[in-house]
Amino acid sequence: MNINWIYVLFAGILEIVWVSGLKYSNHTLEWVLTGVAIVISFIVLVKATKHLPVGTVYAVFTGIGTAGTVLVEMVVFGEPFKLSKVLLIGTLICGVIGLKMLTSDEEGTKVEGGKA
Repeated sequence: MNINWIYVLFAGILEIVWVSGLKYSNHTLEWVLTGVAIVISFIVLVKATKHLPVGTVYAVFTGIGTAGTVLVEMVVFGEPFKLSKVLLIGTLICGVIGLKMLTSDEEGTKVEGGKA
């Protein structure tokens, strides 16, 4: 796996953290940590988009964040389990995986000075 896709995965995991932080932060330190997670998440995401296709990266990032947040809400925070949610998350994951499989890592490489 390309290091840039690892950056996208890390940014997606941080998105799960900061989205949950937006809902559950009650104290100044929790808000500060949520803000730090947001900043780091986007710094890492921007770093990945310098070498990968932006559209695919954003779709994967938001897919990880959406699926992860819904699952964490159900498992950790006691949100009610709904089969329809799980099926829709599965559909989302299939779409993100399909998009990733159809996109080569070289598509986002910038051409500078006539060289790839």
